[in-house]
Amino acid sequence: MPITYKCPNCGAAMEFDADSQTLACGQCDTKIPVEEYIDKYGENNQGSNMKIYHCQSCGAELVADEYTSATFCSFCGNPTLVEDRLNGDFKPSTVIPFKINREQAVDIYKKWLKKGPLTPRTLASSSTIEKISGVYAPFWLYDFAAQTRMEARAEKRRVTRRGDTEYIYTDHFRVYRDVAADFVKIPADASEKMPDDAMDKLEPYNYEELVPFQMPYLSGYLSERYNYTADQMADRVESRADQYITDIARGTIKGYSTVSVLSNNISMHRTNDEYALFPVWMLNCRYKGKNFQFMLNGQTGKIVASRPVSLGRAFAMGMGIFAVTLIITMIGGLILI
Repeated sequence: MPITYKCPNCGAAMEFDADSQTLACGQCDTKIPVEEYIDKYGENNQGSNMKIYHCQSCGAELVADEYTSATFCSFCGNPTLVEDRLNGDFKPSTVIPFKINREQAVDIYKKWLKKGPLTPRTLASSSTIEKISGVYAPFWLYDFAAQTRMEARAEKRRVTRRGDTEYIYTDHFRVYRDVAADFVKIPADASEKMPDDAMDKLEPYNYEELVPFQMPYLSGYLSERYNYTADQMADRVESRADQYITDIARGTIKGYSTVSVLSNNISMHRTNDEYALFPVWMLNCRYKGKNFQFMLNGQTGKIVASRPVSLGRAFAMGMGIFAVTLIITMIGGLILI
């Protein structure tokens, strides 16, 4: 079963610290690199089952160690969660650790709010901000070996002038391309609750910081279990790889006035897939009966969010603009008199 890590100095639960990229103790301020902790103390010094929280409202399943409490659902804000023990082994192959801590995420969220003068005040309330939570999102990473044989019709136009007469010459070509490429770690989120378009927009992640998964990286954060297997997600990712190899081949056909692709025969072979966790700060809230979501890439700080509009603030702003315009007009009229 997965392991919870305790401080070797005081015995308190340690959490992964995004600033120092170490396991940190909140009681005695001990900080130990993850790999050093594993090498020094092993994985069996403190054992406990992981907890899983079931949301009765939206059906989400959130995973945490026994010292990380989930007081609300990260996906719908529901405060009623059913706690249970996670059965089976939960161990992805790789993980990108959080680099943005909670204080930084809150600060980014507040700055985002200030950019929207019509944003409802309820989104800035402390009760709403407290719901910002760090969640490791489940991803499948795929490797593909691809090849395409592309045939196209192309034209080159030349214009010459003799006296007052303009001559247009058109040369016709048949163009062939045989292109092979290896695509490594194409991501696809394996969550049913996280919208695909939003997760795609959160990309890219920096794969240079992708490390072998160790349980301490999860300490202090939540994680969603994947809803789709690698086989179930493969078709979606293969279509992305198809587009990639097509764009590469088409991009090599240059120097022509016009190009029309006649055929594009693609062969694709999946060579590998691995289960990974990527960091996301999330905030879900409801306003006027509608759901709004704020998502933040926990590595790069990229924001993907929907912004509700307060009709009251919009009306007040409109009246303010009208009043200022009216005053300026009246002053201008008095000056003319």
